[in-house]
Amino acid sequence: MSQPTIQSDPSQSAEESAAFGAIPEDRRRSIADQLLATGAVTVSQVESRFGVSAMTARRDLGELERRGLARRTHGGAVLPNAAGHEDSFDRRVNVATGAKRLLARAAIELLNPHESVFLDSSSTTYFLAREIVATGIAATILTNSLPIMTLLASEAGPNVELIGVGGTLRTLTRSFVGAGATQTVNEHYADRLFLSVKGVVDGDTLTDADSLEADVKRSMIAHAREPVLLIDGSKLTERGLIAIAPMSQIAITLAADISPDQARALGRSGTTVRIVRTADAAAAAPHG
Repeated sequence: MSQPTIQSDPSQSAEESAAFGAIPEDRRRSIADQLLATGAVTVSQVESRFGVSAMTARRDLGELERRGLARRTHGGAVLPNAAGHEDSFDRRVNVATGAKRLLARAAIELLNPHESVFLDSSSTTYFLAREIVATGIAATILTNSLPIMTLLASEAGPNVELIGVGGTLRTLTRSFVGAGATQTVNEHYADRLFLSVKGVVDGDTLTDADSLEADVKRSMIAHAREPVLLIDGSKLTERGLIAIAPMSQIAITLAADISPDQARALGRSGTTVRIVRTADAAAAAPHG
């Protein structure tokens, strides 16, 4: 009985075909295995691992998506069930509200009048926007969060100058993302950034559930003089599929409901960790 043959991809160059046994199907099977192991893969990872072009890497990911083994994202792919791993803004804004209020009150203490401030699209920074309205502090706010824009536009008054970061609206998170959003961020510099994340992996990597959200956060970190992370203890046990940036790029971490040992572990990355407690929302215990 003759053995079945697997056709080579006719659009591949000879060099690319030689990179993985001349059999694109083996390469795609290996990419699928990596997706199962890590939850996500980028085009650049496929390029470097198999020595293929970006076009071939995207073609492989597209074929895996066609078979239902992957879901394409900006710059790569994730497991097809990854979309269900992200909660809506309307749900997140009603979760852990006590910790978010504490973090917002601690964050407002870091602000000086007339600073320029990035606010990301997290529900935690929405609570901070409420504090900005309540205190009446003067600031220039740049944000890609539609709820924060709506709140500040209707309630902040003349002390707040609002710069909306436009782009493509994600209805799930009620945030603007995409090339337009990152371009707007990259055209500005801010004194401070306040952000939150899906999770902190191994105490040293910020992660998010969506690659487009991660792109905006990454740009904000790069264009802020002092990035400030706002998290509660649950973020140390959760993990997003997309890496945003290392913790070493965060100047200050305000953390609610974490232990001193957890604070010390976070501080090893170089960030200054301040534990926020109920009795003293602005209490600071630097580590690292």
